Amino acid sequence: MSSHDVVITGIGLVSSLGEGPDAHWQKLTRPGVEPVLDATRFAPYTIHPLPEIDWNLQIAKRGDQRQMETWQRLGTYVAGLALDDAGIKGNDELCATMDMVVAAGGGERDEAVDSAILAASESRNDRDVLLNEKLTTELRPTLFLAQLSNLLAGNISIVHKVTGSSRTFMGEEGAGVSAVETAAARIRSGQSTHVLVGGAFQTEHSDMLLGYELAGYLHRGPWRPLWQRQGAEGGGVVTGSGGAFLVLEQREHAVSRGRKIYAELGPVISGRARRRRGELNAEIAALLKQAALPAAGELLTISGASGAHAATAAEKAALDANPAIAARAFSTFTGHMKEAQFPFAVALAALAVDRKASYPVFDATVERPFDGTPAAVLATAIGYHQFEGLGLIKAA
Repeated sequence: MSSHDVVITGIGLVSSLGEGPDAHWQKLTRPGVEPVLDATRFAPYTIHPLPEIDWNLQIAKRGDQRQMETWQRLGTYVAGLALDDAGIKGNDELCATMDMVVAAGGGERDEAVDSAILAASESRNDRDVLLNEKLTTELRPTLFLAQLSNLLAGNISIVHKVTGSSRTFMGEEGAGVSAVETAAARIRSGQSTHVLVGGAFQTEHSDMLLGYELAGYLHRGPWRPLWQRQGAEGGGVVTGSGGAFLVLEQREHAVSRGRKIYAELGPVISGRARRRRGELNAEIAALLKQAALPAAGELLTISGASGAHAATAAEKAALDANPAIAARAFSTFTGHMKEAQFPFAVALAALAVDRKASYPVFDATVERPFDGTPAAVLATAIGYHQFEGLGLIKAA
């Protein structure tokens, strides 16, 4: 045990299951819980939609709410939940010295502008001129055809007054892994005492789904649990709206202010296999060897598997090769949340460690029971397209 150990003192969660750590624990530990699905709005694709959210609870000014698209409001809201949970929100001194690492995508495109450009291009040949006209008259100055990824961090700073250093990582699950990995490294090195880290993803926007479908990743047809999508029509991914933020602290810093500690964040390891050369299975196995897994006993694993056929099959093979591992693929109930996937997995792992209890099987046809008390839990995020990461969460 060291004063520079990284501990988790705040958790903010939102998914189709609800909001907050307690709501997710209650839903996910209840045998037979059913996923919340919407199979009509974006047919033939199914999504896991956001629950009803009262944005005023974390974003008090309506003006702030209006200038954000949903993904920014969602991330800012979830960050507020984590700050509240850690007892930091409203404490000017703690917020001013708090660093932030955010995992974000490019934001939602302005579909009305996209449509207007396409419609006008059908009757004009001077398309370069047309594009410049639309870009200068139809978009706000702070935006391009989507949005800047660091707008989320900026809005969290404005709304919650978190004004220490800020970093944004952009791009799929890798952004979430890098964000947590970087935040933990800063704390271990003494560069930071407390860090807000996480991300959010809003899938209820056709351009978000387009990004997955262009490469054929989305599952089509009737919904199936994540592990049962191999061989089904489409690419296997069912997306979900949601977000996860964590407050990470030096152990000494958390103890000095008398805060509850959920768990300790152990090694966080990332890699980027050359998948076209068939190296993914070996890369996952190598990451598992580096993770300082417990030498004996069962190991509960919170899998961020996306459902993408190749990546999910590789992860399942690697986990199945270790008879101690009992995996739980939470995307069966939340959908795939891209940049927020790894922070969400870490949060669920921390809840299991804190409550000294396991989650029941999420898919009884594949997953096996875990009967012990989870003193350590593994969290994984094997990217649907690229990047691999995992982390070990331990009792504090």
